[in-house]
Amino acid sequence: MAKLYFYYSAMNAGKTTHLLQSSYNYRERGMHTVILAPAVDHRFGRGTVASRIGLSASAEVFEPTDDLYQHIGRLHRQKAIDCVLVDEAQFLTKAQVYQLTEITDRLGIPVLAYGLRTDFRGELFEGSQYLLAWADELKELKTICHTGKKATMVIRIDEHGRAIKSGKQVEIGGNERYVSVSRAEYKRIFYDKGTIEPLQCPLPLDEPPS
Repeated sequence: MAKLYFYYSAMNAGKTTHLLQSSYNYRERGMHTVILAPAVDHRFGRGTVASRIGLSASAEVFEPTDDLYQHIGRLHRQKAIDCVLVDEAQFLTKAQVYQLTEITDRLGIPVLAYGLRTDFRGELFEGSQYLLAWADELKELKTICHTGKKATMVIRIDEHGRAIKSGKQVEIGGNERYVSVSRAEYKRIFYDKGTIEPLQCPLPLDEPPS
């Protein structure tokens, strides 16, 4: 039975690396996969999904108004699809998350969605909210805060490494704009009174210490 999986984490947990490895595993066995990527994230060029360790693959680009069920259905009729993988799934709309459930329930194709759980304000993205609610299985990918604790939150920083507390929810960027921190460190930065020290970006880790 096909399932919808949501792999979530803070930044720098290796989400895209995991996605690309999963797609490779299917293809190595002669199976066909389709990778979906939101048009808003064009850091590596339109239609390209890339990890920070150098892996990359072509992707089908989607806009917020696109019907993913209809799109995958058309591709599936042309060539049977064994798995659909979604990068930066936090940018999905509520309707598109529902469409992913239709892909699993009506077409029988497993869907693996990868994304952030919360934004820099500590609030859920729309796509993440409904993936948390509707996915068959939730899987956390882990990374580490500069304090040594598990990182679960994301801080947006300015060019001087200082935390930004307001602004639009979506602002595309990597290590130069975001730092993953523990909840305790996030609370210290956002809610404690006093001077906020400049944040230092930790070394990216694919697998944190156990």
